[in-house]
Amino acid sequence: MTKALILLRHAHAEPAKSGQDDLERALSARGVAEAEGAGTWLKSHPTLPARILCSPSRRTRETLQHALGQVEATLEPRIYEATAGELVALIDEYSDVEHLLLVGHNPGFETLAALLTTGQSGDFRGIPPGGVVWIDLDDGAVEPGAGKLKAFWAP
Repeated sequence: MTKALILLRHAHAEPAKSGQDDLERALSARGVAEAEGAGTWLKSHPTLPARILCSPSRRTRETLQHALGQVEATLEPRIYEATAGELVALIDEYSDVEHLLLVGHNPGFETLAALLTTGQSGDFRGIPPGGVVWIDLDDGAVEPGAGKLKAFWAP
């Protein structure tokens, strides 16, 4: 079984206001347009994710909403500020899900993408705000170098 792992990085957010918690930063107008673009790209593919896990930050929730509308998603606090290793452990918990979408943040996402596709966690070029990385994992193996980059989309 090939497992599809899709990473959607949150789109551009407004800068934090004085005293504002980072989790509460909203998308900027640019970010809304990026999220809508990511949604158009995602919807153009025949298989949308069976399960969606989203960081609880406002900017990730808004990215998901502007990208895919009102979809069923699980808010997953472990995505916020997660390392690649922590993300691998989370993905392993959903080994039965054939198509999994995570909505979250760098540097964890770009490090994870590099680790899964090249086997090297430092071998990455970055995922821009609103960017999408689609990785196919043969036999569902969430191991270094086990993934193949199926697609990359950037706003």
